[in-house]
Amino acid sequence: MSTENEGTEVPPAPSAPPVPVDTPAASPQAGSAPDTNWPPPPPAAHPVAGPETADGGGQPLWGAGAGGAAAGPYQQPPVAAPKPPRSGRGGLIAAVLVAALVAGGLGGGLGYTLAKNDDDTSSTTVSASDSGGDFKRDPGTVAAVSAKALPSTVTIEAESSSGEGGTGTGFVFDTEGHIITNNHVVADAVDGGKVSATFPDGKKYDAEVVGHAQGYDVAVIKLKNAPSNLRPLTLGDSDKVAVGDATIAIGAPFGLSNTVTTGIISAKNRPVASSDGSGSQASYMSALQTDASINPGNSGGPLLDAQGNVIGINSAIQSSGNGGFGTGQSGSIGLGFAIPINQAEYVAQELIKNGKPVYARIGASVSLEDTTDGAKITDTGAGGSEPVEPGGPADRAGLKPGDVITKLDDHVIDSGPTLIGEIWTHKPGDKVTLTYERDGRTRTVDVTLDSRVGDS
Repeated sequence: MSTENEGTEVPPAPSAPPVPVDTPAASPQAGSAPDTNWPPPPPAAHPVAGPETADGGGQPLWGAGAGGAAAGPYQQPPVAAPKPPRSGRGGLIAAVLVAALVAGGLGGGLGYTLAKNDDDTSSTTVSASDSGGDFKRDPGTVAAVSAKALPSTVTIEAESSSGEGGTGTGFVFDTEGHIITNNHVVADAVDGGKVSATFPDGKKYDAEVVGHAQGYDVAVIKLKNAPSNLRPLTLGDSDKVAVGDATIAIGAPFGLSNTVTTGIISAKNRPVASSDGSGSQASYMSALQTDASINPGNSGGPLLDAQGNVIGINSAIQSSGNGGFGTGQSGSIGLGFAIPINQAEYVAQELIKNGKPVYARIGASVSLEDTTDGAKITDTGAGGSEPVEPGGPADRAGLKPGDVITKLDDHVIDSGPTLIGEIWTHKPGDKVTLTYERDGRTRTVDVTLDSRVGDS
């Protein structure tokens, strides 16, 4: 499911006021009063279209409730966000060329004007006092964090056996050459394809896919002939992240490698069911939301905190549906989603150790419909199986078809995808408390999560 829709058209901006032209007749004489008719009053502002909505009809994309354990009723359906794995380059090159031509013409005009005006005036150019010296940036600044993190961030190119593929991002996980990225970045190369990773210094390495988890949307690749001077990025604690914390995202948006953008944590525990539009199964996450600019090509890149610690893996964006640079791909509107690093680290370690992901589970099938009422256990399971697995965690806890799960621990559950995302933030063997409704009554029960190996 996609939430991309074309926005309401915005009226053209008012034209700029005319530029005054110096003429002998219009030039004020020394000592004369200023012309009170200049500058002219600004033109009346045109009305601006209202905020864009998910359905184009005035309904907000999300309800007022915040993600996670919000106070009050939880009115937010899970976001189905498109993943930004690839970047087209044809349109970008054209856009850059046009911009260069415009800038060139503007520069020429300014150069002539300044040269002409400089005939009878002195220069007002001011040089920096420390020109030519070393400019040190304090630790914790965006520049300092970026300088430290960029050498450990790579641009990944993945290609299938038929030649199809795209560009994404990854970062160094350990000194052995393992790189973490998104599953949808390298999915094309899993069966007989090719993967390569290029560092900011231009050095390029062939790589192989060690393991990939479609449900988590996490993958690990390993560099062939990895250099001995790899510097893994420091992993933070995504559980301790707070709304409003500063964020720094590094990636290759639209193929522009080593791009740094900044923002804040906009929300935590945001339920996201994402798909790259290829028809494959969705990935579910309880995501960190950020307004740092994330575009196609940023997928798999690190989301850093102000100290340079990795707190998430940039994975999905909510988009208005308008393509960028003529590529037909949508760009950032300030709604980006990252897989919390605590979850991604666990998944990566399992992939390196076993080559397959391990998922926590309750052993029950739930409806995947968009609702705000909770996660309902279905009457029939997938492929005609039992909706509550006999002897499984849900069965042992006494859950039955028709029960509606509304909370997992202190996290409000509004739908099936939200429940799946929350369960997958835990490990097999963890004990959680489920709140559910049956026959108009609210009940709670403790459930010890089981495990499932591999994607199904």
